[in-house]
Amino acid sequence: MVGSESTFMAWITRMPLIKRWALMHCFQEENVSEHCHQVAVIAHLLTVIKNKRFGGTLNPDRAATIAIYHEISETKLQDINSKTKYHSPEFTSAFKKLEDLAEKECLETLPKDLRDEFSDLLIQKNVDREYKAIVKAADILSAYIKTMNELRFNNDEFHHVKESLEARIEELQNEQPEVKDFMEIFCNSCTSTLDKISG
Repeated sequence: MVGSESTFMAWITRMPLIKRWALMHCFQEENVSEHCHQVAVIAHLLTVIKNKRFGGTLNPDRAATIAIYHEISETKLQDINSKTKYHSPEFTSAFKKLEDLAEKECLETLPKDLRDEFSDLLIQKNVDREYKAIVKAADILSAYIKTMNELRFNNDEFHHVKESLEARIEELQNEQPEVKDFMEIFCNSCTSTLDKISG
């Protein structure tokens, strides 16, 4: 069944235009498309570690796919600074409502017969709880890697970010042992120079 034209891919292809960390000075700019790709890779790795070492049964491909779409609302809202978003319960509630609305609007750009396949990928309220936890952990780890790279270039803007992320990661390591393994195996090399990683 072929219906009328859809604008879904038009929104997706605009993701590289949406700048992350927009309120902060960055040595290396990052867009939403790049961020989602990195979160997808980390979510995939976390799921494989969880399954191989800690008895998990999640599908790594599913985790990666959910991560690819986890910022779909930003195609309509742009990136919202987390300090602003979580400034107060009222702010958080209002932003969550906006995100939910944007996710639903994105879903509705798809042909009707395809929407059921995307509902629990695009709309965060519909994402399975276990997958959501993996993707959230991957999102935080991605932000941590970004932060450590900015600090490597003496970017003072990211000192407070590092402190808050380290507290979050410590909690995650207690709840999700795969996060601890990821930190031990992969994180340090992410701030290495090309010469070092090339051997």
